[in-house]
Amino acid sequence: MEFPERFSDLPDYAFPRLRALLDHHPAGGDVLHMTIGEPKHAFPGWVSDILNDAMGGLNSYPANDGTPELRNAIADWVKRRFAVGIDADTQVLALNGTREGLYNAAMALLPEHKNGQTPIVLIPNPFYQVYMIASISVCAEQVFVPADAENGFLPDYTSLSTEILNRTVAAYICSPSNPQGAIASREYLETLIGLAEKYDFRIFADECYSEIYRGDAPVGALQVAHEMGADPERVVIFHSLSKRSNLPGLRSGFAAGGPKTIAHMKRLRAYSGAPLPGPLQAVSARVWQDEAHVVENRALYAEKFDAADQIFAGIDAYHSPEAGFFLWLNVGDGEAAALRLWQETGVRVLPGRYLSKETEQGAPGAPYIRVALVAPKEEAERGLIRLRDCLYK
Repeated sequence: MEFPERFSDLPDYAFPRLRALLDHHPAGGDVLHMTIGEPKHAFPGWVSDILNDAMGGLNSYPANDGTPELRNAIADWVKRRFAVGIDADTQVLALNGTREGLYNAAMALLPEHKNGQTPIVLIPNPFYQVYMIASISVCAEQVFVPADAENGFLPDYTSLSTEILNRTVAAYICSPSNPQGAIASREYLETLIGLAEKYDFRIFADECYSEIYRGDAPVGALQVAHEMGADPERVVIFHSLSKRSNLPGLRSGFAAGGPKTIAHMKRLRAYSGAPLPGPLQAVSARVWQDEAHVVENRALYAEKFDAADQIFAGIDAYHSPEAGFFLWLNVGDGEAAALRLWQETGVRVLPGRYLSKETEQGAPGAPYIRVALVAPKEEAERGLIRLRDCLYK
């Protein structure tokens, strides 16, 4: 029996690689998990009541594209947050988590050829792995563009050759970026959207960390495209309740874009999608309508980032992120540092190499470790102090 060759050389996913690196060594202290970006703050207490009241919906098939109540709540939130009016019926698609949307957008929207050649998808490096697997699934060539300190931890797609851009059908962008916590400025997004208009490719804007920031709220790709008067089909944005509202187990997100774009995504989803269960859609609609818990959540992360700034004060390798909830620390060799940290302190972190693609220029994430600040403040501080004392002193 044969299997598809296009998936034959995939590396192991990041967390199995981490277990292979660490688990046959004993921990050097009580274990502190700082690897996975799984929010641990409390979600709003009223979520349970709404879920309980909506449980009767389990005896009906859920709305594949999202209930009118959910889609209207999303459209209202986009209007409040980004000052862009979108039609809830034609420009919003409820998702079973943003990973589903980031994958199926490629399946639904990307052509098999461009200018008579194999299409190209542009991917930041490091990256969220679904960008790569979506590109492989549509038989596109992937071009990984470094998102390192030299370019502000965002990919410089303008540096690519005309030959590459003429074959490009989509560019993934994550802002705030995972893992680096960099925010794409209005100028950056204007340049990227202008490039997409010139070379006729789509932008898939992964904005799931957009509500966890320390200063001003990050500008959105759809917002900038609207201000520029760009083709309304040019940009698709993806958002989630996982990080914003501490509800990763809800698996609730959405995609928004031009009417033709969303129509194509809906059509594919009618055949192959896994809709969000009805009771979870009821919860999601209510959660998108509330901002008070988001403000409280953001303040908790800000406290931990302030603590990190103090703990790593005076360390040149420390980069204080603008947003998100990760630290992206240059330790010279991420794998060696993660193993040492585990063996000497019991703190688990993720080597940056596992979030990067090896290219001819190497893996941009190789010198780094990713540290998730999702635990309560006191636990996070203990882990950071152990990390500092182990790796930087």
